[in-house]
Amino acid sequence: MTDEHIGARVRLWRRRRGLSQVAVAGLAGLSQGYLSQIEKGIRGVERRSTLVALAGALDVSVADLLGQSGDPTDPLRIKASQAVSSIRLAMVQLEADALDPPTRGPDEMAAAVEQAMGLRQSSDYLTLAPQLPSLLLDAANYPGTDALVRIAYETSVALRNLGYRDLSWPAARIAVNASRELADPAWMGAADFIFTLSLPMEAAQVSRSVGEKSLSQLQAAAADPQARQMLGQVHLSAALSSAVARQEQNAAAHLAEAEREAATLGDPDGPGFNLSFFGPTNIHLWKMAIFTELGEYGKVLEMSRQVSVAGIPVANRRQSFHMSVGRSLAHSGTRDKEALVELAKAERAAPAPFRLNPITRDVVSTMITRAQQRAVAEDLAAMANRLGISPV
Repeated sequence: MTDEHIGARVRLWRRRRGLSQVAVAGLAGLSQGYLSQIEKGIRGVERRSTLVALAGALDVSVADLLGQSGDPTDPLRIKASQAVSSIRLAMVQLEADALDPPTRGPDEMAAAVEQAMGLRQSSDYLTLAPQLPSLLLDAANYPGTDALVRIAYETSVALRNLGYRDLSWPAARIAVNASRELADPAWMGAADFIFTLSLPMEAAQVSRSVGEKSLSQLQAAAADPQARQMLGQVHLSAALSSAVARQEQNAAAHLAEAEREAATLGDPDGPGFNLSFFGPTNIHLWKMAIFTELGEYGKVLEMSRQVSVAGIPVANRRQSFHMSVGRSLAHSGTRDKEALVELAKAERAAPAPFRLNPITRDVVSTMITRAQQRAVAEDLAAMANRLGISPV
């Protein structure tokens, strides 16, 4: 049996701190019985707000509880790590303004930016990541264009999905600064959006504050349809931050604002500005993710019957749907077979982010623990192995 689930790390830190389950449960606002089930791996840590509360009770970071996602000997992890080392160095060079002449001409640079976006559209971050160091440095040589804000955006998204949230934040900051120099409201909104998503889970209040400032700027540019898409996206990120901070009324208010924008814009004909896919369908998917965070699992399953994601042109939106449904099914403890089907669909939509996501690992670890009293299904064992989890 694996000790890689989040509960095992909660138990480890609790014992290091010399705290009882009763004490930690009280500090985190949980019942002692629920904490006991988390530590045993019978129940997963299903909500970001619970992770934040446990981290605060134990005086550690959420990253300490999530641990390193995936087996460090996995070729996926090795490939990601090798690329990330070069990305880190490139960002240091940008910070130091130590730039060499570009290796790409203007036309080649523009084509490379579009290719990078195409790789994000399919969530192929392992192909994208090795290209990012040279793209970042070349893009910085083209002031007055959108090259740097776009490549920094791609960098932040890739790093976050490959499990390097600590580096995703400085990449997003590069995007924010570049968007201000460009003075394009839509790209300013896009940069603010990814910045809020890159912040640590503990910083939900900061994320919401940044989002509020961005919203006031975007309102002034609401005549621009692209800026309005980003206005809606920032409302969505603010709704998620509010849910993590357990501010349900604020979450509902931001969702309502996003829905108003989506109702007038409609679903995009294609992936939308900067692959945002902003419209009523995407609002539905975000609401499912936010209701999952709020523990409204019944609502999530009901909503899943009201939308089809087969034709959505952005891979991470399809994955979000299947992850919300899979996590909601797994919550009951009695529908793990159905949950596994949805998780397998999420994996097919975007394999690398799925396998490198610590929340995914915790869900599957919990399902493995529950299956110990009976034979572990072959397909569940296979998924566990791909995630670096021992099924026995």
